Amino acid sequence: MKLQFLLILLIASTLLIASCTKSNNKSSLDNFAKCLTEKNVKFYGVFWCSHCANQKKLFESSLKYVNYIECSTPDGKGQLKICQDANIKGYPTWEFADSSRIEGEVSLQKLSEKSMCVL
Repeated sequence: MKLQFLLILLIASTLLIASCTKSNNKSSLDNFAKCLTEKNVKFYGVFWCSHCANQKKLFESSLKYVNYIECSTPDGKGQLKICQDANIKGYPTWEFADSSRIEGEVSLQKLSEKSMCVL
C-alpha cells in the first residue's frame, strides 16, 4: 500500500515539475519575442517557405509577439508591396533596428546576441 502511494506521489511530482518547466519556458519565450518587437526587430517571411516555418516553430506559441511581416500574395505567386519597399530578396529575413539584416534561418541564440534580448 505504501509503495503504491509513493509511486503515485512520484508520478504527480514529476508531472508538476514538468508543467512548471514548460510554463517557465513559455514565459521566457514570450518575453524574448516581446523584447524583439520592442527593439524593432522584424521577421519577413512567406507562408510557403519551409525555412520560415522552421523559424516560426522555434517561437512556438510566442510567435504572436514577434513582429512578423508576411511578404507573399495570397496565391503565393508574388511579393507584397511592404516587402518590395523594404527590398526583401530572400526568406526568412530578420531586420534589426540598425537596419542590418540576416537572411536565412537564425538560431534564437543568434537573435538574442544580435538584438541584446535575453533568451
